[in-house]
Amino acid sequence: MSSTDALTGTRTAGTTTTGVSDEEAARRWRLVLGRYAAEQLTVPPEDAGLERTLRYLYDREYTARGHRTGRGEHDKPGGGGSLDPSSPRGVDWTALGWLGEARSLFPRDTFERMQVEAVGRYGLTELLADEGAVEALEPSRELATALLQVRGRLEPGAAAGLRRVIERVVEDVVRRLRPRFVTAVGGRLDRSRRSMHRVARNFDGKRTLRANLGRIDAEGRMVVEDLRFSSRAKRALTWDVIVLVDQSGSMAASLLYSAVCAGILSGLPGIDVRLVLFDTSVVDMSHLSHDPVSVLLTAQLGGGTDIGKAVRYAEQEVRNPSRTVVALVSDFEEGGSLSGLLAAVRRLSSSGVKLLGLAALDEAAEPVYDRATARRLADAGMEIAALTPERFAEWLGEVLT
Repeated sequence: MSSTDALTGTRTAGTTTTGVSDEEAARRWRLVLGRYAAEQLTVPPEDAGLERTLRYLYDREYTARGHRTGRGEHDKPGGGGSLDPSSPRGVDWTALGWLGEARSLFPRDTFERMQVEAVGRYGLTELLADEGAVEALEPSRELATALLQVRGRLEPGAAAGLRRVIERVVEDVVRRLRPRFVTAVGGRLDRSRRSMHRVARNFDGKRTLRANLGRIDAEGRMVVEDLRFSSRAKRALTWDVIVLVDQSGSMAASLLYSAVCAGILSGLPGIDVRLVLFDTSVVDMSHLSHDPVSVLLTAQLGGGTDIGKAVRYAEQEVRNPSRTVVALVSDFEEGGSLSGLLAAVRRLSSSGVKLLGLAALDEAAEPVYDRATARRLADAGMEIAALTPERFAEWLGEVLT
């Protein structure tokens, strides 16, 4: 091989435009092309494991396109093309064996992508029926998202494995996010609670008297050291946070984080969480808000989107507008009446409810949402932002003051 220098126009033998040697480029192309390059490019002995592992997974792509595996002999005309000589893997190579070899041969980020494609793209869901394979999987948001999207097509025997994988992913996300919420949200509420408890209108004279009866001096005077305040202050400080989560098919990743955030918030003092999932129907999951794993395994991804219906449901649940936050997690692709949605947002905003709209993010954490609808929601009184879960914790902490 040779390449043309883009700057001088000269050809340099033995290297490619990327600076990689011809031999290395040929090696990489052989791994990319697989069987199709068997007659032109050989597999170096040191790449046998890589070749075997890649073929176990990605030959499924060729099969899906109608290609036959073949056994090294040319098929008759009209019978479909054979690929190459015999497969390097044995028929008894299990999914667990493949996982173990893939983990040992590839970098972690590559392995994570391969396992996601295995279950999400190629339907290798037998991994979930093997306890050892389940533990060998690398928990990641992408893996959980892929599993949630194929959950309805899983065999009954995969249920326990699915739950275990989702549990591991949720545990990992909670471990990362909970400190941010405790600091950003819990810290602000604690500071607010101390200042509002100790005001004159919340002073509890009877309880203060009883608490200081043992501090009466010889002249009958009471030395008051322990001031008590009415518990009504605690009730007044409670915030209602209503989380509305779009569960249409494209929202799997956002659903995962929303369920985790709701679970964390439900464990913080001074916050009453309502978790509502919606597509064209509305499902109140508040009774499971403390358990994100159960929420995720119950949610039904797919269907259309009626945001207005969800917002009107939240409107009915508002008890104290001035201490209520409605957080809408969606791509704002409204399938229902946009005018009805905007009217509901205006009513909530006018009543004093704080409205937050969180745009969906793709796998690269880039916002993916209907900007025109988002602008109209913002004009109606909803604050709109595309935030990571960490930044959402800080944003919510700023609101709950």
